[in-house]
Amino acid sequence: MQRKIRVLVGKPGLDGHDRGAKVVAAALRDAGMEVIYTGLHQTPAQVVEAAVQEDVDVVALSILSGAHMTLFPEVLGMMRERGIGDRLLSGGGIIPPEDMETLAKMGVGRLFGPGASTQDIAKYIRGWFEEQHGAAAVAPAPRAAEKPHRAPVAERKGARAKGAAAKPRRTSPAKRPAAARSGAAAKRKGAERAGSGASRKRR
Repeated sequence: MQRKIRVLVGKPGLDGHDRGAKVVAAALRDAGMEVIYTGLHQTPAQVVEAAVQEDVDVVALSILSGAHMTLFPEVLGMMRERGIGDRLLSGGGIIPPEDMETLAKMGVGRLFGPGASTQDIAKYIRGWFEEQHGAAAVAPAPRAAEKPHRAPVAERKGARAKGAAAKPRRTSPAKRPAAARSGAAAKRKGAERAGSGASRKRR
């Protein structure tokens, strides 16, 4: 049975910059994955707990604080303790190549540096999932052509004009012709003059 890949995007530690994490999360969602974002200032224990509760396939950490050599091993160790050590631990941040190699030897997946393509990240995660579960297990990625698009401004204006022409106009209550209205007004004025003249005569 095909299903979507579930990814947890976490921001452990004191790093307060999450723009990149949100961009990656949105890109993975657009690639057809289910994405859970933990928010800022999470402890490794909170990240792992969320991964267990959400039953995710991938844990992706965004670390820009320089604490990657502490946080990645700590999260990996807790994942193994909680029985989800078979899930992919990946991520990115400002990580030197030599540190990426060291973390890879510990069991951490591929890490991405600043400026990495979100398409490459999605492709890597999908490739890992297919290796673990088979290509038939993952739901196909949405096609770019299937994404909704907005028509050009001129077309939208034309559609609104056509829609407005097709709608029946509301009918207002029947009004008396202008001539009838002016005649009635003249009669009222005449009656008022006659009444005022009668009152002067009685005086």
